[in-house]
Amino acid sequence: MRPAYLLKILDREYRSTAAGHHTPVMLWGPPGVGKSQMVAQIAERHKAPMIDIRLSQMEPSDLRGIPFRVDERVEWAVPSLLPDAARHGPSGILFLDEITSAPPSVSAAAYQLILDRRLGDYQVPEHWAIVAAGNRQGDRGVTYAMPAPLANRFSHFEVETHLDDWVTWAYSAGIDERVIGFLRFRPELLFDFDPAHNPVAFPSPRSWEFAHRALQKFQHDEDLLQGCLQACVGPAAGIELTAFVNSLEQMPDLDAIVRGESVPVPEEIDLQYAVAAALVGRAIRAREEGDGAAAIGHILTYAGRFRQREMGVMLVSDLHRALGNDLFSVPAFADWAQAVADVMLFD
Repeated sequence: MRPAYLLKILDREYRSTAAGHHTPVMLWGPPGVGKSQMVAQIAERHKAPMIDIRLSQMEPSDLRGIPFRVDERVEWAVPSLLPDAARHGPSGILFLDEITSAPPSVSAAAYQLILDRRLGDYQVPEHWAIVAAGNRQGDRGVTYAMPAPLANRFSHFEVETHLDDWVTWAYSAGIDERVIGFLRFRPELLFDFDPAHNPVAFPSPRSWEFAHRALQKFQHDEDLLQGCLQACVGPAAGIELTAFVNSLEQMPDLDAIVRGESVPVPEEIDLQYAVAAALVGRAIRAREEGDGAAAIGHILTYAGRFRQREMGVMLVSDLHRALGNDLFSVPAFADWAQAVADVMLFD
């Protein structure tokens, strides 16, 4: 399932704890597709605490607690990492990450915690959601088969990569427009992992964020840039991104476009993708600076100049993902929409 839909499901599951309808959720997917980040987004959206427990690093006693003697009885000390309403708050998310990498003895200790929301005398607070995540057995990670009794305690969703959803996140996270433009140009490289070859560095949503950071650090050092990008996204993708970045010296004057001047659309398709991504970034910054309507209007006018109208549609679709429905109130939007009325927009 694509991330945009999974975010809605996770949001609904979190809010359903108030009515007692929550079902623990299991997210399956290869490394680097953003499973843990989606859970963190929901916690941040609701200003709720998230307790991230990496089960692969746990012993059974880390969950169950340790025994101690009280008179003639044995009681258990509850681990401080488990949610506590007094310390952590009345609602939140208990995130059990790397659950498929946990030894069977640890996953067995999690059975009661997940289904019955308790371990011995410990009780998970009523309004805390439970979400788990793990890699599939074919992903070349350290994984164990999930026992049927544990699997039956979850609703299961497989995380897919989806470029439009990643682009929406990337603009909101301030990812370099050159990386966004490159992936619009080469969408198949958003996630390219072949477990049969077990690569060390490979393209994934996570590693493209690393490439964004590498660009900020090494963009002015030609001797280091390519090697650092390859270290993030793999040898082939790193070379392609370096070539793409270097080609942007031929970019048209973006400031002139934003000012409304007549600027030719480049003929090269890779430059068109780069221009489109860069203009969305300019629109975001213009809105933040309080002069968004005029700048966005000029960008919409420029979008209508692309010879391939689908390219203009892609630009405006990304504008909508980044700016929301405020885009529709810009006067130039109606003119642009009228000009491309016969071109279908897909979300």
